[in-house]
Amino acid sequence: MVSAWVLLLRRKVHRQTAELAAQKEAEAALERKRSRILEDINGNKPLDKILYEVTEFVAFRLEGASCWCEVGDGARFGANSAETQGKSVVCQEIPSRSGPLHGMLFAAIDPQAPCSTHAQEALAMGAWLATLAVETRGLYTDLVHRSEFDQLTDVFNRFSFERRLASVVEEAQQNGAIFGLIYIDLDDFKLVNDRYGHAAGDQYLRQASLRMKRQLRPTDTLARLGGDEFAVVVANVHSLNDVEEVSRRLDRCFHEPFAIDGSMISGSVSMGAALYPEDGSTKDSLLNAADAAMYVSKKIKKENCQQPAPK
Repeated sequence: MVSAWVLLLRRKVHRQTAELAAQKEAEAALERKRSRILEDINGNKPLDKILYEVTEFVAFRLEGASCWCEVGDGARFGANSAETQGKSVVCQEIPSRSGPLHGMLFAAIDPQAPCSTHAQEALAMGAWLATLAVETRGLYTDLVHRSEFDQLTDVFNRFSFERRLASVVEEAQQNGAIFGLIYIDLDDFKLVNDRYGHAAGDQYLRQASLRMKRQLRPTDTLARLGGDEFAVVVANVHSLNDVEEVSRRLDRCFHEPFAIDGSMISGSVSMGAALYPEDGSTKDSLLNAADAAMYVSKKIKKENCQQPAPK
């Protein structure tokens, strides 16, 4: 009798130990998944893949229940939401720390399943991870944009432009290609600031940048180097004539005055062009050549303006 009781006790202890071990392993696996998602959020994994991982995390927590999320722009990630027949669909808002919701997180579960009681807890954890992913990736994207683009004109800044130019030089060296570089200076920009104020000067820079961008092909690169100086990489050309044609388009886009705060402001530009590899075979030599050509152009323009008109 005692032996039978001891045997039953051992079986009970063994079963409880196995259940506890399985529970611990499931908790450890869940924590590994959560930690992996956090690592991916802090890394450079695309947002859509992270959101898919979040739905898998919730599905794992709910023992295989279908899970999906819908974010603000209408995108959907995770299981097929149509597979909900005979199941209860529970949802959780994906909150934003400021502004409207980022979206919703859903799970389709069997109402009789033991995991149904944990659904809201699992969804809440998934929603927190989704919020963290969306807002961290948004912050990362904003920081990248700020590091590469001029904040006033939203064209490339000098740092990203020089990096792009160095890359184009390297590609041209490998492929034997030709490309052009145009250095641009807005004429008499200081007078615009002095006469109309710095706010008007900023608007002038923004409008001028937009006009110039509209003259370029998708493969060309416009950048603000600082102040009133800009530059353009003109990719895939056959000769200097192709670069000069782009220069003429850029010049013509300043022929119409700029409407700024009720004033009509006239504008013009001085430009200098350089051709790779004829005028320079490195980033710096090309910039120097185009810059020097621009100053020659500006000097000639000033001399022509100072000459008396013919009688």
